[in-house]
Amino acid sequence: MAILLDLQHITFEGTDRTLIRDLSITISDGDRIGVVGINGAGKSTLLKILAGTLQADGGSIRPGRGVSVGFLEQIPQLPEGTVRDALGSGWEIDAALDRLGMLAAAETHISALSGGQLKRVALARVFAQAFDVLILDEPTNHLDLGAIEWLEQQIKNFRGAVVLVSHDRFLLDQVTTRMLEIDRGHTYVHAGGYSKLLEAQAEREERAENAETVRKNLARRELAWLRRGVKARTTKPQARIDAAERLLNTKKEAAARDGELDLSADMPRLGNTVMKAHNLHFAYEGSRPIIADVTLELGPGDRIGVVGPNGAGKSTLIGLLSKEFEPTQGTLKHGPTVVLAYFDQQGGNFDDSKTVQELVAGPRGIPGSPADVALMKRFWFTGSLPKTKARELSGGERRRLQLLLALSLRPNVLILDEPTNDLDLETIRLIESFLAEWPGTLIVVSHDRAFLSMTTERLLEVRPNGAVTDVQGGIDAWIARSAGVIDSPIDDASGGGQLPANGPSNAKLLREVEKDIARLERQASKLSEKIASTEDYVEAGRLNKDFQALRQQIAEAEDRWLSLTES
Repeated sequence: MAILLDLQHITFEGTDRTLIRDLSITISDGDRIGVVGINGAGKSTLLKILAGTLQADGGSIRPGRGVSVGFLEQIPQLPEGTVRDALGSGWEIDAALDRLGMLAAAETHISALSGGQLKRVALARVFAQAFDVLILDEPTNHLDLGAIEWLEQQIKNFRGAVVLVSHDRFLLDQVTTRMLEIDRGHTYVHAGGYSKLLEAQAEREERAENAETVRKNLARRELAWLRRGVKARTTKPQARIDAAERLLNTKKEAAARDGELDLSADMPRLGNTVMKAHNLHFAYEGSRPIIADVTLELGPGDRIGVVGPNGAGKSTLIGLLSKEFEPTQGTLKHGPTVVLAYFDQQGGNFDDSKTVQELVAGPRGIPGSPADVALMKRFWFTGSLPKTKARELSGGERRRLQLLLALSLRPNVLILDEPTNDLDLETIRLIESFLAEWPGTLIVVSHDRAFLSMTTERLLEVRPNGAVTDVQGGIDAWIARSAGVIDSPIDDASGGGQLPANGPSNAKLLREVEKDIARLERQASKLSEKIASTEDYVEAGRLNKDFQALRQQIAEAEDRWLSLTES
């Protein structure tokens, strides 16, 4: 196994803290290394050091003889000219462009590409060249499922080494052989994929808790011994007493972020009707319909995922549902109690010249009020960040601010368009946890398979012909069908899904039961966590009774579902 890059004692100082401290790692051919950490931890910094575009403050990197490194940045730079000029020609190039949805744009000038198109062309370009090491920074951003599956195969089949930063947990678990975690300057290397990383993190936290307990107990014993004999001794032991007291008063290392991301908020109660769309069409003048003949009804607590290839019209569909623009044909009605918040892909349409606290206060509020400070703290806007102008925020901070502003409206309907882009895994997991408990109606467009699986119960596919159809079996069936594992048909009803033989009323009942099952399972999962964490056996007994009652309700709901599918 040839060594491609050897890093020894790499250190990099940020503006206010050490980002990377004493990192040593050897990268060999066949390595697939995933890099994770919270936003601002130093992931992109490390990739730039590996790619040679940034100089470390300490340590050394020794490349193997003749080793070449390819680098896909978050915001890639491409040479002037057309897409074809940047990539060259050949069937491999055309196949890559086709899977990335860019074949039709082969003669388009680079300057005319959107950010997402630029990323896809740069991805095709980096794999088309003969590199020994590939450094990929968030390569799945702006990719649809088909393109992500292509990327997975490219990474698996690559003959050299790949180092990537990604928030796509499914991808990380599929392709990585090692995970490199950056946490407050420290680096940890774990063998295996993302699931092994989680196991290692849990073990490390448990060891830290145990070590802290032992340390405190030892200090208490020594302090008690010193105090018992202090009057019979000289003042010399006072230094040891002071040292023991300092030890007791010190705290373990602070968390990377202050507290959990508390997204709970009051919201107006939803009525029985949330949205009713009938025969929705949308087309630009002189163009084919982007959305065609969509009939859809959403109720309180519905959790809808939206998938489809790039350019099919996913963002157009949710733009229509949110009333961002008008349909060219058909009707859309919102229920009278609907308070809607729309989280778009672009990072929020807010004034970049204002500070975070000014944006949170709004035109009628007072920046920096106690309520606003508490709200910003929940979203990890602490220290100097509240007084930072929006234009100076990182991509992840901007997305976090966008979510903060959306939820400050106290919505009961949330529409999220690619919400995981530019967010770190910790933030994504906490948002998933919040959405699992949030009682409103949720519509999510996402290419993040894990996120869709965690947060949605019903999946809609937007097809290139403008139709919107239910995906029977949800996200797992969608992945399997896209990968060619199964060949299950998906109905052609416009958004209504495949209706059972006895008509629409039965289909509606099925969805209601599925929603009940998902809700009860979320409650059971939370209750299981509480049982595991409590040390009060009386409380544990009460919680266990509640848990068994929930399991019974789930079994009854599953029986109802089976009866409806067989009728």
